Amino acid sequence: MNGIIELKACAKLNLGLDVLGKRPDGYHDIRTVMQTIDLYDELSVQLQDEPGIRLTSDSILAPADESNLVWRAAKLFLDAAAAGTGAEIHLRKKIPVAAGLAGGSTDAAATLLGLNVLTGKKLSIQELLRMGAKIGADVPYCILGGTALAEGIGEILTPLRLLQNCRFLLVKPPVSVSTKEAYEGLHAGFDGSESSVPPMPGGRPDTEGVIRAVSQNDLSLLAASMANVFEPGICAGYPVITSLLEELKENGALASRMSGSGPTVFGLFDREETARGALEKIHSVHPDCFAGLYSPCEGARKECMSL
Repeated sequence: MNGIIELKACAKLNLGLDVLGKRPDGYHDIRTVMQTIDLYDELSVQLQDEPGIRLTSDSILAPADESNLVWRAAKLFLDAAAAGTGAEIHLRKKIPVAAGLAGGSTDAAATLLGLNVLTGKKLSIQELLRMGAKIGADVPYCILGGTALAEGIGEILTPLRLLQNCRFLLVKPPVSVSTKEAYEGLHAGFDGSESSVPPMPGGRPDTEGVIRAVSQNDLSLLAASMANVFEPGICAGYPVITSLLEELKENGALASRMSGSGPTVFGLFDREETARGALEKIHSVHPDCFAGLYSPCEGARKECMSL
């Protein structure tokens, strides 16, 4: 396939997130159910006769150099596929940066999928998933998209039924939380073992409950089952996150949770009018926050399969 391919790189939410422990290699084993939503960055990708990668971006927060996961993904793909070409990629950012929404990972995933289409689908999905794992723990999931259980460090994926008939109200306060900070807070004050992970107030996240809720599209069960093991520690350090979680529930959310290591929080709604009313209230009270309404979606892989 020649020419330019336009792709949507969808953000993700963690419907439930548990950390099982620290591995000998320094990574952590996790168990999380993730969902792509129709908040997305846009990428224009095309092959070039000249070797090399030319990356441009409309955001100063997304560097157009080798430190960007898009650049790393393009380099890995072109080397592995022996395409004998270069690539030109333009990135238009809509997903907030460092927000717990996998913005960088989903851009990398879309880059791999787009280059695979442009080169005549030289690599299988399994090869792309293995390649994505070399870039970041969330990249394989972002390649798969939809609703899925992720285990291991995030590379062991089990597709689930796509969640339907609900809306998510996302709110990102103007603070930054690093993944490193989240993990340090998770281990702080425990028995000294590097592999120890604290119990959560009220028990550990109910991942099995989230899986059942998704399979039955039972929003009440989902609301009762969602939990994020990072949330207590992060909320203790950032009171604004606690306030936003409470305000979402006060404004009609079935449940409210933090996504990933934060700071973005989301409310789960079963009625459009309730969700829109909550969005208006959040906007009026917190004009400095990013906020918007989004729906579950399949992600970029389905787009590429149809090309």
